[in-house]
Amino acid sequence: MEFKIINHVTGEDKTYKNETIARFLFTHLEQYGDKVEDILKCIDYVMNPNKGGTIVVGLEHDVIVGVVILNNTGMKDFIPENILVYVAVDSSQRGKGFGKKLMQKAISIAEGNIALHVEPDNPALQLYEKLGFTNKYLEMRLIK
Repeated sequence: MEFKIINHVTGEDKTYKNETIARFLFTHLEQYGDKVEDILKCIDYVMNPNKGGTIVVGLEHDVIVGVVILNNTGMKDFIPENILVYVAVDSSQRGKGFGKKLMQKAISIAEGNIALHVEPDNPALQLYEKLGFTNKYLEMRLIK
């Protein structure tokens, strides 16, 4: 697996455009995903030098097999510096270790700690636990 790292320093990739990445995530996140326009907002956050983050695109023979997006929180010391917003592997490529490799790459290049939210029934929960993520808090939200 090869990796393409995209951020506000490297800029949008000429081959793997922001729209392409957003559509990939929309398709392969399935029931755990968001609308394309919302995913594009997350990508815009990464590309904004005042906010930042990293997109890791996993490639096999120049074809996208997985994507991870981390957004910087700017809140070092009181919450993790990064939040893993999206991770998806092509549904036809699951079970080949691509998700683990993507996560390991994202972890290795992230500066600081990483938080993520995961649904309790998401099969990726086991992968996150194997990689060292723990459930420290119960998240609660007020939806207005």
